[in-house]
Amino acid sequence: MKNKPQLSFWQIWNVSFGFLGVQFGFALQNANVSRILSDLGADLHSLSLFWLLAPIMGLLIQPLVGAASDRTWNKFGRRNPYILIGAICATVGMLLMPNAPLFVSVITPMIFGAMMLAVMDASFNIAFQPFRALVSDMVPDNQMNKGYAIQAFLINIGAVIGSILPFVLTNVVGLENTSQQGSIAPSVVWAFYIGATVLLGSVLWTVFKTKEYSPKEYYEFKGMDAEQVAKEQAIEKSLIEKLTDFVGLMKTMPEVMKRLALVQFFSWFSLFIMWVYTMPAIAQQVWGIDVKWFDPTYISSVGGIPNDIAAAKGAAGDWVGILFAAYSLFAAFFSIVLAKLANTFGRKAVYSFSLLAGGLGYLSFMFINNPEPTLVNLLITEITVPQGAVTLFIPMIGVGIAWAAILAMPYSILAGALPANKTGVYMGIFNFTIAAPQIISGIFAGWILNSVFENQAINIIILAGVSMVLGAVSVYFVKEKSE
Repeated sequence: MKNKPQLSFWQIWNVSFGFLGVQFGFALQNANVSRILSDLGADLHSLSLFWLLAPIMGLLIQPLVGAASDRTWNKFGRRNPYILIGAICATVGMLLMPNAPLFVSVITPMIFGAMMLAVMDASFNIAFQPFRALVSDMVPDNQMNKGYAIQAFLINIGAVIGSILPFVLTNVVGLENTSQQGSIAPSVVWAFYIGATVLLGSVLWTVFKTKEYSPKEYYEFKGMDAEQVAKEQAIEKSLIEKLTDFVGLMKTMPEVMKRLALVQFFSWFSLFIMWVYTMPAIAQQVWGIDVKWFDPTYISSVGGIPNDIAAAKGAAGDWVGILFAAYSLFAAFFSIVLAKLANTFGRKAVYSFSLLAGGLGYLSFMFINNPEPTLVNLLITEITVPQGAVTLFIPMIGVGIAWAAILAMPYSILAGALPANKTGVYMGIFNFTIAAPQIISGIFAGWILNSVFENQAINIIILAGVSMVLGAVSVYFVKEKSE
């Protein structure tokens, strides 16, 4: 069995560079879709139900794309064709999403917005899974921690830029960030246009700069016969046989994959809540906006949102982008040392510590309230915000540490335990452990918020913190291949 050649830093960088653009678009979605859907008429209870579209797309698409990319070898490569297709489709969705009000004569803007959310997330998932598998394909085992750490760094740089972009367009360029019911703020519209451009450009960089191994080379590295694998893959199977094979893969998945699923459940249950409810949580807790201004029925009954409330909601929406950029920036910094820490202290210890830091970050939200406004210098501009908004940077340190580990550690632990000819499909199946907890969170979080917490969104963020702490504890039940 031959060893894969060692890759230079820039070769590893090029393998994952396109993920920067994909995450740029994903960050814009995460920070702004709740804001967009609220502006288009969704209430707090239904927000999580709309967001269900995202994990459902991942659940359906990633295993299919993973299985297909395992069997694909053409002049563009094995994973690159799917990465490029996903990027093109995501670009289309990002250009159409902020233009939902233009289609009001054909379909209600809120439904159109939900449809574009489904298109974008489906497209992101087409690209996500092959990027994960591409690192596993191209990077030798002794550079695997480094490979996924670099990928996590690029993901978070993309997330920082994508998250902060609407704020920059408002406070530097001067675009309007407020909107009335049924419209979308111009700063958000242009942020999506820019994000679509960056996404497609960065993916093209990876596709043209990364030459994937041929089947013969790849299977030599894995100690397998390429011709024999090709013959097995060429056998035509009925739908029933394919489903039987898939169920068989689920039953025979590596033990480490099953145990990581528990960690993933608690982690992604928390993340889904954060993405959906951070905006209403800080709008209520820090900007002091009453719960009634998140109720479309009440807003309609009083003839619309007053200008001061609209301005406060716009500012809170922009600040969510700042906070998401902050945790992504902290994650990018932590990614730089993540591989070294994992090599020194072990992946499980670093993974558990990171999730604990994230859980404590969420829990600390409860101590931040709405004191007097203060002038803040954010390097690019000076703005006046509640002091509590500035204090929210502290929890984001813990959230960023957790996010960096979630992006890298499970895949680094898993990569060495997967069979070479089924890496893509198993990585796709592993996405079940990302999608399923988000679906459960989406089904129940809105009900919990409405029925248990009386729409006080800060309480649902505290629930996310408890879940993340449980994730930290569950890491110790994972048994790595070396163990």
